Amino acid sequence: MHTSPAGFGHLTPELMLDALDAAGLHPDGRLLQLNSYENRVLQAHLEEGGAVVAKFYRPGRWTDAQILEEHRFAQELADAEVPVVAPLALTLDGQATTLGHFHGHRFSVSPRQGGRAPELEDPEVLRWIGRLLARLHEVGQRQPFAHRVSWNSAGPARDARDWLLAHEVLAPELSANWHAIAAQCIEAIDAAFNALPQRASVRLHGDCHPGNILWTPDHGPHFVDLDDAAQGPAVQDLWMLLSGDPEAARRQLDALLDGYESVREFDWRELRLVEALRTQRMIHHSAWLARRWDDPAFPLAFPWFGTPNYWGDQVVKLRDQLDAMQTEAAKAHSLPSWD
Repeated sequence: MHTSPAGFGHLTPELMLDALDAAGLHPDGRLLQLNSYENRVLQAHLEEGGAVVAKFYRPGRWTDAQILEEHRFAQELADAEVPVVAPLALTLDGQATTLGHFHGHRFSVSPRQGGRAPELEDPEVLRWIGRLLARLHEVGQRQPFAHRVSWNSAGPARDARDWLLAHEVLAPELSANWHAIAAQCIEAIDAAFNALPQRASVRLHGDCHPGNILWTPDHGPHFVDLDDAAQGPAVQDLWMLLSGDPEAARRQLDALLDGYESVREFDWRELRLVEALRTQRMIHHSAWLARRWDDPAFPLAFPWFGTPNYWGDQVVKLRDQLDAMQTEAAKAHSLPSWD
């Protein structure tokens, strides 16, 4: 499999400690690696007490401009009292910044924030999260991103498809079938977006699944990890919180939107984009895995990826998604039934 370099080969614990020390923080040597496939994230205890969370960014994924734009968005949210974990200001070489550079690696540091996964079976929890997302989008609509990814078309899926094709990643016996169905899906994704004229686009969390929301009993939910912050339709931050059978997903959606619309109006036409966004994420995810296959963490965590069975299953799933998108398109002026 031809993939891009992992980029973390020289990122040792000693280098991480030295980077924090150079930024004016003084770790006492205790490091705890936290769960993250994309970046290297660790909790570091400080000599003066307390702890911080340091994120070392995967080389080559984002530009400095994209990372700093994410940081500014996080701070804008924090200033508006939207509960997010924003990066700390660091001092490196006499300059104040939220993005540190040290021996070829880029990093940021955030306060440590505790919490647990939210109980998404509880409608009141979903309403609270809905209100929180509405507040995030209220800030997000003030101005657009200039450098971040946009989920307003099939662009991310098309880029992912083209990368997989150029790098000959697929099992040869399934490559033609996958690319044929992917091409049809990309056409249907673009059609779904084009069918909604005058649709709003806001700055988003971008990867709002339950693992990126922490809950505390006293303060409720707060967002973590804006690494995938993007421009796009508000529904992108809603659909990944839904799970279970269609009836369960409908109840969850009703609770989320009940909370959301108590703060901000929701364009219900955007529900027609859910299957398009789900399909786009599937294609994007395949390329995401392939691009990182030289990182030793990925073959260990995803041993099934890249096998003929994997690509055969993806062909079946993309056909199902194409059917779902065509069904939504046929409804024309009605809302999705989720059945």
